[in-house]
Amino acid sequence: MSRLGVNISAKYNLGVLDLVPRLEGATAEQALQQSVILAQRAETWGYSRYWTSEHHDMDELASASPEVLLAHIGARTSTIQLGSGAVLLPHYSPLKVAESFRMLAALYPGRIELGLGRAPGGGPHATMALSGNYLQHVSKLPESLAALTELLEDRYTYEEHPVTARPIPELPLSVWMLGTNVKSAEFAARFGMGYVFGQFMSDADGTEAVRRYREGFIPSPHRKEPEVMVAVSILCAETEEEALSWSHEMTKNRRAGGKEVPTQPDPHTTPDTKAHNLDNANETEAQRHYAGTPLQVWEKLQQVSDRLGTNRLLVVTAGPDYGRRLSSYRLLAEA
Repeated sequence: MSRLGVNISAKYNLGVLDLVPRLEGATAEQALQQSVILAQRAETWGYSRYWTSEHHDMDELASASPEVLLAHIGARTSTIQLGSGAVLLPHYSPLKVAESFRMLAALYPGRIELGLGRAPGGGPHATMALSGNYLQHVSKLPESLAALTELLEDRYTYEEHPVTARPIPELPLSVWMLGTNVKSAEFAARFGMGYVFGQFMSDADGTEAVRRYREGFIPSPHRKEPEVMVAVSILCAETEEEALSWSHEMTKNRRAGGKEVPTQPDPHTTPDTKAHNLDNANETEAQRHYAGTPLQVWEKLQQVSDRLGTNRLLVVTAGPDYGRRLSSYRLLAEA
């Protein structure tokens, strides 16, 4: 509860985006169990949705198959929406994706959201091992999105023969496109999908992408009006000092793991340019990640909400450990 006696979070549609991180040396089994706990607690705290990501051959993440994890979590929750953030469509047959998520929609009526992405989701070797020539597949994404749309609307044909994605759920699933640029926004608009702007992965503020989406939106049978959600990275703590310290700890751990520094040093780099690059990295981190007390974080989130014209927030908190991750989600919801 804020100092004004108003529950800020009640004005917003809050969701969880879980990357299923393996924190502090956790096993894959432990990380997945923590995801179940997070979804259950989020449901209790009033979050409206739980989404999980798709990544391949990344040692620090434990979710390569969102639909499998969602099926498991669906059986251990009651009301929270369940979604993928995102199924990486260039790797897969549209029919298989439609069948998998219609199966989920039949198991958990009215609760399933299919989030789609176009990133590779892993390194070059894992990407090639998964589906071959990724660049060729992603160039055909418009055709894949068209096929998936037709399958979910029961009007798909193959060689002029009708093909149906079964089972057909009584309540249709909701489809969203995730991205960080104008191209993904234009795809979402063209196919009448919801659009999720991934602020936590982008250097842009999302204004142009969301504007293009809204202006170009074409209504579909399952969505008559454009709908926008924004994915943000946050870390809440009881004090600003704690939040900033924990965020610094997370950033330090990522950089120590080689995820934010060049693998080959530039022979022309000087101490001054190294300091400049680090300053730029810290500035980018501040733009992508909000840390502080719940009221401080909500101040930033309200600015994002006003800028993009949406009250739908998909929240990423990737650490620094499972206890503090849960605490952050709780504090945000209770503010």
